[in-house]
Amino acid sequence: MKRKRWKILAVILVLFLIIDVIASFYFYNLAIKRGPKDFLQGNSDLEVSAEAMDVFLDGDWREWVANQNFEEMELKSRDGLKLKGYFLKAKQPTNKLVVFAHGYLGRGSDMGLYGQYYYEELGYNVFTADARGHGQSEGDYVGFGWHDRLDYVDWVDMLIDKLGSDTEIIMHGLSMGASTVLMTSGEKLPENVKAVVADSPYTSVYDMFSYQMKRMFHLPAFPILDTTSLVTKARAGYTLRGASALKQVKKTDLPILYIHGNADTFVPTRLAEELYENSNDKAELLKVDGAGHGEAFVIENERYRDTLQAFLNKYMK
Repeated sequence: MKRKRWKILAVILVLFLIIDVIASFYFYNLAIKRGPKDFLQGNSDLEVSAEAMDVFLDGDWREWVANQNFEEMELKSRDGLKLKGYFLKAKQPTNKLVVFAHGYLGRGSDMGLYGQYYYEELGYNVFTADARGHGQSEGDYVGFGWHDRLDYVDWVDMLIDKLGSDTEIIMHGLSMGASTVLMTSGEKLPENVKAVVADSPYTSVYDMFSYQMKRMFHLPAFPILDTTSLVTKARAGYTLRGASALKQVKKTDLPILYIHGNADTFVPTRLAEELYENSNDKAELLKVDGAGHGEAFVIENERYRDTLQAFLNKYMK
């Protein structure tokens, strides 16, 4: 009888492991492998307010981007990928430069919503890039900021060589791009990088996926997410826990402005709060009531710009 029970338990365990492995490859292909992400269609957590939708889809920033003469730049990553960047020289000579990082499934031009403000009102040089696995950049997976952090270190070095040793840089990221610039902040950067703006960031890829698995699929993170991490390590070269913005901000002395909508159900506000609580004493946190994921700039545009301007005045000479 005992032997029979052990056989049954063994069969159950094997079936469980098979299901876990299948689920891990499924989630890797679903979220990390480059390609269309149909699971985001109809996701209520990504529903955009009518006000934000009007700006995102029909705002004049899109026409502004189309009318600018961006210089295309190319970077070969440390692992051999060709990455595309786009530089726009300021109207008047300046040593100020904003370096943008876009969100999941986006492309560099999406940051034109913010680029227009930096360029037209602040007079900055503007640089934006297609993250690996996005836009015109090579890569068959989404790095969620981890490998991208080293790409941005190299972009920064290239831009300083291009613009001069007196260049002052603010790094500004949205969603995945926010965590990208936070991850970058923990690396050895030249003193030209003065500060970071992180709009709607997550603490780590594991934390973000754990939250979304429970919310979207009603599944616990363990063990599927941990096995997915092994698949990610084998196919993309990083682990979901290792890809941590939280770990990186603990290492940096750079001033950081965190921005997050209190109505964000895709990347919960508590993740930005945790990042803020673990940052240096120059960190600031702006929370915007009624703003969903990435909506803060639209929902409270004047407050967003005033807060950003005050932050820049402190750290961009």
